[in-house]
Amino acid sequence: MGYRITLIPGDGIGPEITDVVKNCIEATGVDIDWDIQEAGETAIEKYGTPIPDKTLKSIEENKVCLKAPLTTPVGSGFRSVNVYIRQHFNLYVCLRPFKFYEGVRSRYNNIDIIVIRENMEDLYAGVEFQQGKEETEELIEFIEKRTGQRINRDSGISIKPISIKNSERLVRFAFEYARKNRRKKVTAVHKANIMKFTDGLFLDVARKVSQEYTDIVFEDRIVDNMAMQLVQKPEMYDVLACPNLYGDILSDLCAGLVGGLGLSPGANIGEDIAVFEATHGSAPKYKGQNKVNPSALLLAGVMMLDYIGENKRATQLEQALADVIKEGRYLTYDFRDPGDTNYVGTREMGEAIISKIKR
Repeated sequence: MGYRITLIPGDGIGPEITDVVKNCIEATGVDIDWDIQEAGETAIEKYGTPIPDKTLKSIEENKVCLKAPLTTPVGSGFRSVNVYIRQHFNLYVCLRPFKFYEGVRSRYNNIDIIVIRENMEDLYAGVEFQQGKEETEELIEFIEKRTGQRINRDSGISIKPISIKNSERLVRFAFEYARKNRRKKVTAVHKANIMKFTDGLFLDVARKVSQEYTDIVFEDRIVDNMAMQLVQKPEMYDVLACPNLYGDILSDLCAGLVGGLGLSPGANIGEDIAVFEATHGSAPKYKGQNKVNPSALLLAGVMMLDYIGENKRATQLEQALADVIKEGRYLTYDFRDPGDTNYVGTREMGEAIISKIKR
């Protein structure tokens, strides 16, 4: 019996890389009934909303979704569909693996790091007070009255909630992931030396949960030191458990270690629903040019196959991509040095991957 999976082709370059990745996944022989749905700019044009009810219903019913990049205008327009989907389905874990593949241009060759990021709270919870609003002035007055700390009257304010519940399930997920995937160490990332009641809470919870997993090494790092350590000696780190903001920032740092966002997939996982995605943008300037690297969405497909229990096919798909990268003949422009025109298009790279799968 096949799998019914929601597929969102996305905006900009999304449909191009989706076609290639869909073909590569199907080449493994897995039986998938793709439930194709719309979101983002294309959905706004058609439905007047960036996330139609029918798309949400599809994800809810199918429980698994593969999503290409969606466009979110900077500073104006609609709210991030990606954030909305995470919050709507309570996808409290953002799982992002960073792995070096031989043949990639990078200063490092020994990277294999998992960033596990809390998705629902911290500064990304969206609890904000706009500068100049009456309620903002009331909040400033309340803070000054209760704490004695003065805040400039022309400030905007964001609230940073960190809870025991969300911290515990995030850290527990990190340890369970480490145990299942034979990882040796979990590092909790925080700024508890300064933010004692939020990051301090996260660290306290992480320490308590770690006591249940004596087979796995536990340590913690202050976030700014963690950034330096990842640049200096990334080989020392394995699984990073992070609050929302730090996980977002360190994810992009780790992407830089392995060759960029073009090789960086992600998964947003809840109790019974998971959405797999490329973590890069929709790159509308490259739309329709058959130019961009499909690897991030393909690696999201690898994660998806693992999630549904198709582990052998997941390994087959990842190995085919690794072989194509190592061989170096059929790669998109971003794998090359600036000025090197010896590259192929999105479809051609996909065809090379399929040929490796079928050999």
